[in-house]
Amino acid sequence: MDPFDAGAGGILRQPRAVWATAGASVVAFMGIGLVDPILPSIAQGLRATPSQVSLLFTSYFLITAVAMLLTGFVSSRIGGRRTLLLGLAFVVVFAGLAGTSGSVGQLVGFRAGWGLGNALFVSTALAVIVGAAAGGSAAAILLYESALGLGMACGPLLGALLGNASWRYPFFGTASLMAIGFLCITAFLKEQPKPARKTSILDPIKALGHGGLASAAVSAFFYNYTFFTVLAFTPFVLNMTPYRSGAVFFAWGLLLAVFSVIVAPRMQKRFGSLKVLGGSLVLLAVDVLVLGYGDHTTAVVCTIVSGAFIGVNNTVYTELALGVSDAPRPVASAGYNFVRWFAAAAAPYFAPKIEEWTDIHIPFVVAAVTAVLGAVVVLVRRKALTNEAEELEPRHATEDGVGVFAN
Repeated sequence: MDPFDAGAGGILRQPRAVWATAGASVVAFMGIGLVDPILPSIAQGLRATPSQVSLLFTSYFLITAVAMLLTGFVSSRIGGRRTLLLGLAFVVVFAGLAGTSGSVGQLVGFRAGWGLGNALFVSTALAVIVGAAAGGSAAAILLYESALGLGMACGPLLGALLGNASWRYPFFGTASLMAIGFLCITAFLKEQPKPARKTSILDPIKALGHGGLASAAVSAFFYNYTFFTVLAFTPFVLNMTPYRSGAVFFAWGLLLAVFSVIVAPRMQKRFGSLKVLGGSLVLLAVDVLVLGYGDHTTAVVCTIVSGAFIGVNNTVYTELALGVSDAPRPVASAGYNFVRWFAAAAAPYFAPKIEEWTDIHIPFVVAAVTAVLGAVVVLVRRKALTNEAEELEPRHATEDGVGVFAN
């Protein structure tokens, strides 16, 4: 069945509960790139250095990484609906407080609380969408991927539009949108059945004892360092107005969405997952190296183009992580994300520090090296990942080739 079919069970014929959760997911993913175009404005407004402002990402993703161990523990005890609402409540409160910050320290702390709420919400949203969707998992997964792409694209755009007036407004805007999402889920989503088995906090750590899952997580760790060097450090290099920076990252997000949802599955079917992943990582390394040493126009183009490679990588990594282990998918996803989000926390902190210690080019050299290291792990550990790569083709046949960005 075609998940785009507008008939019964198609992506356009979903219950209101699914649309409410997907809509809130868009806003949740917007929060990742929301601050991108306003990072220089925040630094100016709070009289902070780039490395201090980049801690907005570090605190957010550090808490997100640790919270991955808690999400399954919480949702298996209180249910998916309550976990979603708890996560949304955290985001509403801490995003609103972030807009009132009087110092970069306060802003970093509020972003950490925001990260906890986002982890609770996003990690549960996919399971809820799949459980409530009509027509099987294909349309549900496609809808979730579309929410991811739309959120990643629109986050910088919203940040630019509201941030052009004040760097505080994007935070208030996010809090307002998430409050609407809270009301919609309260009204339209019924409680989902609780899992038969309660998840332990240590279950995701134990799942990493599987060689294939550990290999995927380590490779994704290196890749995420590259990803978030582009996302968190490049705005300072481009040094553009919020509008122009927002436009650049909007185009970046569109490429990410298209290549994640449409291009990556077709490439996997033709060339195989591991070849696609290894090649995409190498091309990403070349792209960020050119970004670091090119002129301003080249840097803009390479920033946008990186979205294509990131979209491909996100889809393939997620499918590897969710399929290579014999652990339940939520547990495997939590363990995988626990490892890789630490790199997302590290890159925004170390990239500007490396610039301070050396020059503006070296952070991108480091990012290129980490992308190559991710490819090397895939190459060296290909046997541990081969079983999953071979199984992807029949899964695509039933799920239309759509992967998910497991958060």
